[in-house]
Amino acid sequence: MFPATETHIPSATRSLMPIIPRPELVFMRGEGAYLFDQTGRRYLDWVQGWAVNCLGHSPAAVVQALCEQASTLINPSPAFFNAPAMALASLLTQHSCFDHVFFASSGAEANEGAIKLARKWGQLHKGGAFEIITFENGFHGRTLATMSASGKPGWDRLFAPQVPGFPKARFNDLDSVQALIGPQTVAIMLEPTQGEAGVIPAALDFMQGLRRLCDAHGLLLIVDEVQTGCGRMGTLFAYKQYGVEPDIMTLGKGLGGGVPISALLAKEACSCFVPGDQGGTYCGNPLMCAAGVAVLRSLLAEGFLDATRSVGALLADGLMRLSKEFGLGEVRGHGLLLALELGSDIAPQLVEKARAHGLLLNAPRAHCLRFMPALNTAQDEVVQGLDLLRQVLRETSEAVEDAPAA
Repeated sequence: MFPATETHIPSATRSLMPIIPRPELVFMRGEGAYLFDQTGRRYLDWVQGWAVNCLGHSPAAVVQALCEQASTLINPSPAFFNAPAMALASLLTQHSCFDHVFFASSGAEANEGAIKLARKWGQLHKGGAFEIITFENGFHGRTLATMSASGKPGWDRLFAPQVPGFPKARFNDLDSVQALIGPQTVAIMLEPTQGEAGVIPAALDFMQGLRRLCDAHGLLLIVDEVQTGCGRMGTLFAYKQYGVEPDIMTLGKGLGGGVPISALLAKEACSCFVPGDQGGTYCGNPLMCAAGVAVLRSLLAEGFLDATRSVGALLADGLMRLSKEFGLGEVRGHGLLLALELGSDIAPQLVEKARAHGLLLNAPRAHCLRFMPALNTAQDEVVQGLDLLRQVLRETSEAVEDAPAA
């Protein structure tokens, strides 16, 4: 076991690639809404693995499913059927507009699959059309293709040259999409809410307009629900809130409740992969799929998503009250994917201060905070988190007031 003293941390982390700045603490245990570090200190976690732990840390349903499956069958290879993969695929198709499912291990991998599927469909039905219109500030993953599909500023230079075929439109601007449609266009791909951009929801008329454009031009509509799916927005899938049916959808993050699994879903009309086109060593792994079944059954339980919407409304109301109290900006989002605009680039500072108070937050942009609690968060935990955030905002406000004039 990792040594449970802070003095061991610097030397013990040298073998890990420094791919993200990390504070000098090690989390040893998680329980529901809380994480516990190497000193035993408790933190209210409103990051939850970047919206991954939809049922909180170490939920009993997922733990039980993993233990039972691990004692039975872990990996028969994707060349054979297994019961958990079939059960999870059936649950997903029964509760969505899709017919076929491919399982992978990460959201980026699922999005790569969606890109490949759209291009294969373009080869078969659109004369080789391959371009997929994506959006400025969108985020679809960290592989070369999904980084190219993303519109995150600066990513076009990180690992140049990019993968071609992803012209960028402006989010919530239908005219900018229309202007990019040409003979090589095969699909439009977007997040129903742009999470990494600061929780920017697609407008209702925009999403419905995209569906009309796709129908008019014979294009596929792809929704990346890696972050917004699996109850995060208060409905099982975010697309259900728009009154449209996509052709392809990707899932990840919350699907496994903490374990690595993602999914590519497609309607039969565009599900054109043949053997050899798509695969992966861990696709449909029964251990991960068993966790996914436990998650989906929890989300589909009577009253679960009603409670998620209720606690999401409570959190949104509390954030709006804090915004008014401290003169901050708008509160955006739905369900339990919310953002608070700060009016200045102090989000990283607030994240650090909040952690010192025992509250874990995320800053997708320097000017806003993002909130991603577990979907089964209790109302008293929301009250606790809002109280902690109020303390942080008050201390920050007082520090600014006490600072000497330049």
